[in-house]
Amino acid sequence: MISHVTLGTNDLEKAAAFYEPIMQALGNPRVPFERSDPFIMWRRPGDDRPVVALTRPFNGEPHDPGNGQMLALLAPDRASVDTAHALAISGGAQDEGHPSLRPHYHADYYGAYFRDLDGNKICIVCHDPDGRGV
Repeated sequence: MISHVTLGTNDLEKAAAFYEPIMQALGNPRVPFERSDPFIMWRRPGDDRPVVALTRPFNGEPHDPGNGQMLALLAPDRASVDTAHALAISGGAQDEGHPSLRPHYHADYYGAYFRDLDGNKICIVCHDPDGRGV
């Protein structure tokens, strides 16, 4: 259903340095990608899509995060949720919800939330019933 998600940033290098360890913790390596405009992407090994991308806004205006929008990144297990959230917070993110079960979504929903360096709201989530991954 999802092809790609693009997050805007005002500082691509700083945003890439912030996201790189988080994406690695979730098992999503950076995708080599050649373009004339700066563009950075990650995806799961062996999958063509979906991808998560970072770039400066195409219209040249400053980035401004939307209210009510959120990107949820799938974690392979609960430990990866914990690790990715800790990496985000130590990298300067604003905590929007520590890692925990959130049964009001469903019984196995284990998630954490933060706002990245540009104010984008990000969720890291594992839906696996035993939390150990697939």
